[in-house]
Amino acid sequence: MTKLIIQIPCYNEEQTLGLTLETLPRQVPGIDTVEWLIIDDGSSDRTVEVAKEHNVDHIVQLPYNQGLARGFMAGVDAALKAGADIIVNTDADNQYRGEDIPKLIEPILRGKADMVVGARPISDIQEFSPIKKILQKLGSWAVRLASNTTVPDAPSGFRAFSREAAIRLNVFNQYTYTLETIIQAGQNGIAVTSVPVGTNPMLRPSRLVKSIFSYVQRSLFTILRIFMLYKPLRFFLFFGSIPFSMGFALGVRWLVYFLMGTERTRIPSLILATILILIGVQFWIFGLVADLLAANRKLMEDIRLRQRRQEIEDAYRQQNQSGSPPA
Repeated sequence: MTKLIIQIPCYNEEQTLGLTLETLPRQVPGIDTVEWLIIDDGSSDRTVEVAKEHNVDHIVQLPYNQGLARGFMAGVDAALKAGADIIVNTDADNQYRGEDIPKLIEPILRGKADMVVGARPISDIQEFSPIKKILQKLGSWAVRLASNTTVPDAPSGFRAFSREAAIRLNVFNQYTYTLETIIQAGQNGIAVTSVPVGTNPMLRPSRLVKSIFSYVQRSLFTILRIFMLYKPLRFFLFFGSIPFSMGFALGVRWLVYFLMGTERTRIPSLILATILILIGVQFWIFGLVADLLAANRKLMEDIRLRQRRQEIEDAYRQQNQSGSPPA
């Protein structure tokens, strides 16, 4: 029996949730059971009531608004405990088309991937400004570089996960899960692919993107943070090479003038070269220390993965025995 759970993180989605749920399938080829799950991230409107009116199978209620990333992970945990073999995440604003879900999960059903990202036609979305389209493409390029994947639309929230991939997810960022999960999957050897999907007309402005500057700033910070976490030696070697190269060039310049026998001592240049070289070497030392810590972190992740797997299996077994769905 293969179970698909479609989850929707929600925060005050009373106006659009009903329309989104009406487009979701209850039957998908290759799937025996399809269930719906919403994550109520501290909504103050009728989001939960709308979900119940549309016979949502599972409702996860957070006591207060904790942000998209934590809501997403709360949904993943609940879906795993409910026995999901495949988890599809979509947005409550009806941006993505429910009829694309069979296409989205097909690579997982065929065993070709463990994580599938729905790639929107960014160039054709009229609601996106030219600047936003350019930034979306640049951001996706940076994520591809950091993750060693080929995902063309990294910020897309329309994605599917196999059970194994979902168990291995760890989201540290509180802002969004989209970029981090791709980079994490790529660095951990999880097979990632993408499929083209369509979009519906925008019903409301994005709540995640308050401004282009804020979104770019947060996205860059997320990319750097995850890259530093999973590739610390390469990260610090790269940034340490910048001041080291500058200092080395200044040192060579000072040595050339010194050997030429000029009257000026150029001591300030020599001091600056020494400082830059020392800064570069310190970055390299940081990289070596961070690489050793990364090895220890990997061992801790493996231990946590075993614990999480056992917790999920125990919770699923208890629910089957009691016959009650997760809250």
